[in-house]
Amino acid sequence: MSQEISICWLRRDLRLEDNAALYHALRNEYPVLILFIFDKNILNKLSDRYDPRVTFIHDTIRQLKDELDKNGSSMLVLYDTPEQAWSAVVRKYNIKAVYTNHDYEPYARERDDALAEFLRSEDIIFKTFKDQTIFDRDELLKSDGKPYTVFTPYYREWQKKLTPFYFRRYPTERYFKNLWKTAPADLPSIEELGFSRSDKALPSREFEHKLQSYEQDRDFPSADATTHIGIHLRFGTVSIRRAVAKALEHGAHKWLSELAWRDFYMMILWHFPHTVSQSFKPAYDQIEWRNNESEFNAWCRGETGFALVDAGMRQLNATGFMHNRLRMLTASFLTKHLLVDWRWGEAYFAEKLLDYEMASNVGGWQWACGCGNDAAPYFRIFNPELQLLKYDPKLEFVSKWIPELKQQMHVTPIVEHAFARERALRTFKKALNTAS
Repeated sequence: MSQEISICWLRRDLRLEDNAALYHALRNEYPVLILFIFDKNILNKLSDRYDPRVTFIHDTIRQLKDELDKNGSSMLVLYDTPEQAWSAVVRKYNIKAVYTNHDYEPYARERDDALAEFLRSEDIIFKTFKDQTIFDRDELLKSDGKPYTVFTPYYREWQKKLTPFYFRRYPTERYFKNLWKTAPADLPSIEELGFSRSDKALPSREFEHKLQSYEQDRDFPSADATTHIGIHLRFGTVSIRRAVAKALEHGAHKWLSELAWRDFYMMILWHFPHTVSQSFKPAYDQIEWRNNESEFNAWCRGETGFALVDAGMRQLNATGFMHNRLRMLTASFLTKHLLVDWRWGEAYFAEKLLDYEMASNVGGWQWACGCGNDAAPYFRIFNPELQLLKYDPKLEFVSKWIPELKQQMHVTPIVEHAFARERALRTFKKALNTAS
């Protein structure tokens, strides 16, 4: 009979160092084979065959595989649906246990529940661990046992509970000797996955140099003062524990709170999975959206006539990144000024953002719209012109992304702010009155 092994399945935790599931797998009694599946259920839904996220994942998997090859092991990399992949893996190997890290999105939960049932039928142990958050699921609850739905009291408890125990590093490299010794395995080419390599620049993993000035400069898009590690947290190439440790080391308290927001939204998604497609506050599902497609397309292209909104959208389209303040502004503009359903905008961001993370994106869009938990009230409507005066007064950022501004050839605004504001207030108020 073939050798008994454990498998560590990487998904959103694409690193060998400081990886909870890998640490526990390596300390188990069986040698460990690392698995990654290019999931057809996910990849087949991507419309852009040059999607830079696929290039990022493929390059990362290649690096991990090379590192494992140097350690006398390898990585099993498959291109399939998880159901078919696991059926094949179980037939090929003598697996005693499977280790992986928690995932909180609805599709991932269904996938993992199905896998747990399948492995149970094969008499294989299935263990999952917390890795992409500091506190998850039920670790921070109110005194009545219910989840927090407002960030401020949640963050107060988050800080109170944050001891070094929660961001200690998992020393996986001490146990690399327990990797399964096997010949190098094949890696499917990116073309075999149905994609081509993207030439978009991808952010570095280095972020510490941004922490000192983050709080002071983070709201000014021309300063480029944010860390750009969203994609690394999204795919786990940077450990959340390392990020928190560095935030504390540098006294970057505002940045630390942003990491806590990420935990918060993942906890919300876990407890309220319906918010992926419905408003956290049901009354807001009564809003009569205009959903004008030509106006939505103008917003997508960055041609609304509002310079800071348009510059943000053009930055997103060109780079896959958008400054955080501009995410709030563009989302508010779409849902309030144009009365386009927040789900349209959320889906567009999901398609374009390198660091797209369902929990934070859905949470952010519902916050901007006013329909989410802990949301800005519906009557808070950003004035794009005042935002420009406050956050890009010298027009440094908008001039970069809207060169026609210099010739005063930028398009005429598609809506007038005061009119749009009053229209939004009437529409939202009517929806809330109807629901009550």
